[in-house]
Amino acid sequence: MRRPALGRTSLRRTAALLSLLLLFLTAGCASGPGPGPEPAPGPSEPKPRPTGPRWQPRPGLAWQWQLSGKLDLSVDVPVYDVDGHTTSAETVAALHAKGRKVICYLSTGAWEKFRPDAARFPTEVLGKGNGWKGERWLDVRRTDVLEPLMAARMDMCRDKGFDAVEPDNMDGHLNETGFPLTAADQLRYNRLVARLAHDRGMAVGLKNDLAQIPELASDFDFAVNEQCAEFEECAQLTPFIEAGKAVFHVEYELPTADFCAQARELKLSSMLKKYELGAWRRPC
Repeated sequence: MRRPALGRTSLRRTAALLSLLLLFLTAGCASGPGPGPEPAPGPSEPKPRPTGPRWQPRPGLAWQWQLSGKLDLSVDVPVYDVDGHTTSAETVAALHAKGRKVICYLSTGAWEKFRPDAARFPTEVLGKGNGWKGERWLDVRRTDVLEPLMAARMDMCRDKGFDAVEPDNMDGHLNETGFPLTAADQLRYNRLVARLAHDRGMAVGLKNDLAQIPELASDFDFAVNEQCAEFEECAQLTPFIEAGKAVFHVEYELPTADFCAQARELKLSSMLKKYELGAWRRPC
């Protein structure tokens, strides 16, 4: 989620990782791939494809992004972005009852050892660490392995009632992953992730990966960005705004006085957050 000094990518925050790791270890979940990984999930029972139009968030929508701590359901905003694995269907329903749309956060480009399906990822698709303990880049060229795994995660989001998906770590080709990933490899994989969400009736956001926005803006329904003001990149997100698609944006280091004026001018949905992405927020 947050981009570290050595690689401009989206990475998990330490506080969220530690709390989730403790949760799953306590619950006795798998802690990593062993010599005999569990087989990837096979095709699930066919379910009817949603018949209504998928959600299309428009520029300027206020949002809350919370991935750690007890979820605060009282924030008066139309959009919540929350962890897909740890958020229950009941919580999604409670947010819907308040009139909120709910986005399902997933890491699609990196393996996380604290997730309940971690043992299903074979060792050969796990690359270098992405800067945070317990996470490793995925070989996104191996869609034969990753597609059924990501499809199962998308099924989980759909079955819990989420309206959209935020797939994270979507720019491995710009980082030292341990694999010779190219921009073409990344485009192919990112479009696969978008299709998996769309096939289940959910909207999907492009997380960071600014360099490929010209090629991918038509494949995604909105964007999620971290620190574009700090790195002077926000103008690169205008293809989404011009297409009538929301850009959900956060800064961590800059005070709101340093980025909110530009955010309003560009019609970004911007706020200041702390790195652990708890309930605290300061919107523009």
